Amino acid sequence: MGSGLSRAKLYLYKKKTKRLEQGQPWVYAGEIERMEGEAAPGAMVDVLAANGRYLASGYWNPASQIRVRVVSRQPEQELDEALLTARLEECRAHRERFVSEPDCRLVYGEADYLPGLVVDRFADVLVVQILTLGMDQRREELVRALVAVFRPKGIYERSDVGVRRLEGLEERTGVLYGDCPRYADIVENGIVMEVDLEEGQKTGYFYDQRENRASIAPLMKGWGARSGIRLERRPIAELSAGWEASAPAGGHGDGETALVPVNKSGKPVTYPLWDGATVLECFAHTGSFTLHACKYGAKKVTCLDVSEHAVETARRNVERNGFADRVEFVVDDAFQYLRRQVKGRDERSARAEGAKGVDTSRKLEEGGRTWDVVILDPPAFAKTKGAVEGACRGYKDINLHGMKLVNEGGYLVTASCSYHMSPELFLQAVQDAAADAGKSLRLVEWRAAGKDHPQLLGVSEGHYLKFAIFEVRSLA
Repeated sequence: MGSGLSRAKLYLYKKKTKRLEQGQPWVYAGEIERMEGEAAPGAMVDVLAANGRYLASGYWNPASQIRVRVVSRQPEQELDEALLTARLEECRAHRERFVSEPDCRLVYGEADYLPGLVVDRFADVLVVQILTLGMDQRREELVRALVAVFRPKGIYERSDVGVRRLEGLEERTGVLYGDCPRYADIVENGIVMEVDLEEGQKTGYFYDQRENRASIAPLMKGWGARSGIRLERRPIAELSAGWEASAPAGGHGDGETALVPVNKSGKPVTYPLWDGATVLECFAHTGSFTLHACKYGAKKVTCLDVSEHAVETARRNVERNGFADRVEFVVDDAFQYLRRQVKGRDERSARAEGAKGVDTSRKLEEGGRTWDVVILDPPAFAKTKGAVEGACRGYKDINLHGMKLVNEGGYLVTASCSYHMSPELFLQAVQDAAADAGKSLRLVEWRAAGKDHPQLLGVSEGHYLKFAIFEVRSLA
């Protein structure tokens, strides 16, 4: 790749140094005034201000609009095996400090000072995405460094993403090292899940929502009163067998009486999940939010995805964690499913109110269900800047129908992973949906990606994930 002493130099226009000086990791074609020397595509180059002041070093690609991806702020460093190993050691130390489970994202591109590289760990296998020419040319050194630092049994490549074409690269998949089974078992927040390394979306699983999935725990209990269930102190001698299964923690009073849940008729409730929420998860993929809802005490969960393959994986995950009796699976388009439920709900409401013009002889529309908690975690609606306007409509539509199906005082859990969709635009779309739905939303939680997805301040591309929990109430 050449030494730092003979390295080519790129000079920026006089007023184009601010971004780089503020920590930005990319140099665009329009920021470069001239180049001194020659460098093969993928080679390291130095980036200088117009007056010759050194700014950064990185690998370059003349075929990409992002001409240089910054690797170092020191002029003599090469992106060789030694530097790759040192950076991977830093990645490992960060995850060991902030992530309690070994299954996580180990490398997050520019935010880990390894531009163009994503690495996820699934049990004993690493799955890598190599997105850029400069990193692709260092594939052999990278594999050796990954083996040295993480000691995996196998490394599998999932570079089957369209962004590689912008770098002049073809998509690639396959084993890079060792033994790579198609399926791996991971543990997230105490839940065991199967991941399809070859056919699963992206690298196989979305680690970025780990902490967000755990944040739904408070929403899963506290719903028994809506069904008329209350806690009463009863003499233990009067209780039939089975009541202990539903007694709350600490429910045994003085040894002769206990707090037990009872229904409207005063009979003890023996179902242990009497206080749990009803939950709808849309765009479920492999059912990660469904699994967490069950773990935290949900009474009944509807798990929906348009992909039969994804739903079958979700079904296996649910069964292996012992939640099968609480989950129903639906293969359907989320937009259509939500619209049907809203239409059915509106028709039932109109009939119940005796609204004029309602044809009561016609068969009721299918649907009309509502839930205590509705979870919307769709794929990116805006993959380019030009798609933002349409994405705003999509997010408004999905949230409008979703919040209409939340029981009064329940919760809407909603997310966007479109980095072209700013937090302000996303919140505006949700607010517009609430206005049209006649709902008042109270923001309970606002989150981003997890700690294994660190973000460089000022780099908007890293702030792609928006996650919110809203309490939903009617305005009327």
